[in-house]
Amino acid sequence: MNENRQPVGRPRDTRVDQAVLDAARALLAEVGYAGLTMDAVAARAGVGKAAIYRRHATKQALVFAAAVHGVELEPPPDTGSLLGDLEALARVIVAHLGNPAAAPALMGLLAEAGADTSLGHALCSALIEVEREGNAAVLERAVRRGELARLPDIDLFHAMFGGTVLSWMLVVRLPTDELPRRLAEFMDKALRASH
Repeated sequence: MNENRQPVGRPRDTRVDQAVLDAARALLAEVGYAGLTMDAVAARAGVGKAAIYRRHATKQALVFAAAVHGVELEPPPDTGSLLGDLEALARVIVAHLGNPAAAPALMGLLAEAGADTSLGHALCSALIEVEREGNAAVLERAVRRGELARLPDIDLFHAMFGGTVLSWMLVVRLPTDELPRRLAEFMDKALRASH
């Protein structure tokens, strides 16, 4: 098997990727989640709908990618300590949810996912899974460094950590200046105490 083989087909144009995401963000700000259509995104981006569907299988996947993050995420930074990694992770989540399009988009997505379990499963497997992988990387590093005796429940950690930021920012809408440090300190103590 030749690992240096070139991929089949034309390489994807990253300018189109960016134009689609920019168009979706602009439309989310103008018409909200409910008013956004794939036709409107295609028109605003100056591309055909097929170009959008090659990148995002559904409106929901496009909205999540435009408002929160795409299907790839950089691994959370390795600061050398669990506390530092948790604070860095919290800062990344705050930055993602701080996007002005995030609140209305996520609220619309959550409402739809609550009414349609297949949509909820699709969003989870396509997009939330990359968050879970990043969380796992942080926790696995802590185990390797000897800060944690064993790997905690990653699903529960993801729900508690990311869910706290989501609730803080989008539901109760509290200031985020101190949130990454406070959440990291709280979770660091909780994780160490549970082992």
